[in-house]
Amino acid sequence: MGGMRFPAATTGGDPAMSFGKDDIGWTPIMEEAQRATRVLHPETLDLPRPSHRRVITVANQKGGVGKTTSTVNLAAGLALHGLKVLVVDLDPQGNASTALGVDHRSGSPSVYEVLLGEISLSDAAAQSNQSPNLWCVPATIDLAGSEIELVTMVAREGRLKEALNSEAVNELGFDYIFIDCPPSLGLLTVNAMVAAHEVLIPIQCEYYALEGLGQLLNNIELVQAHLNPALWVSTILLTMYDGRTKLADQVAAEVRDHFGELALRTVIPRSVKISEAPGFGQTVLTYDPGSRGSMSYLDAAREIAERGVERTTE
Repeated sequence: MGGMRFPAATTGGDPAMSFGKDDIGWTPIMEEAQRATRVLHPETLDLPRPSHRRVITVANQKGGVGKTTSTVNLAAGLALHGLKVLVVDLDPQGNASTALGVDHRSGSPSVYEVLLGEISLSDAAAQSNQSPNLWCVPATIDLAGSEIELVTMVAREGRLKEALNSEAVNELGFDYIFIDCPPSLGLLTVNAMVAAHEVLIPIQCEYYALEGLGQLLNNIELVQAHLNPALWVSTILLTMYDGRTKLADQVAAEVRDHFGELALRTVIPRSVKISEAPGFGQTVLTYDPGSRGSMSYLDAAREIAERGVERTTE
């Protein structure tokens, strides 16, 4: 893996190449995003559909690593390429719901009621305003107390898995389901791991990046041993990469040396546009489709889709 290159050039974008009203005329947000995709990556407009639904938990108990940001932007990238994607927001902060433009005020149908068995997951799923292929099961503040309520329930670790395997969800025909976890290793995260086939771990290219990662990997092994033997770490995503610093290169090299082929070639740069997008209730792919951050997530989404097809044909 030592010869693998991962400078900013691998992200395939140019910060100066942004598209606005004056450039392409007034168009809906999604059309603008698809136009940018066709212009900058014409060869990647259609991604391969997986042979079976992929359920991916995005987890890292360390906060501020780009977990939610990566969840919503990877989901949006796959959706813009024609795949049907569901995001399950399992973080009480509800940031994924905000970024996808889905109502998550207290009292809205949410994952909280799904976990308690009061409504079905299909009843809680709402279509994002950013793509007809992108759906979200929102999280409300009510979810904050759910771990205490789940403790006394039968099969408490498998509540989300049961909801995802319902006939109604299968009929919706999702190609991908992403589960955004809270920054902890509690019962909500365990539910996410029991429900998933794969774990995607975002790691920021900064000091202390690997701190606490051992604990996360140990928890994944415990879930594998006792609750979900099919679970595995499929993807490592390097985030907040700053090519101007030696530290970013050192951290990236260390992660690649440790995880090998699990680490995506694409890295996500530190980007103002990525940070700004949630404040407008959008992913970066719709907020600034031609930005470097947007193109990075499109490249990462393409890698994830292509890797999935390669593994099923091996």
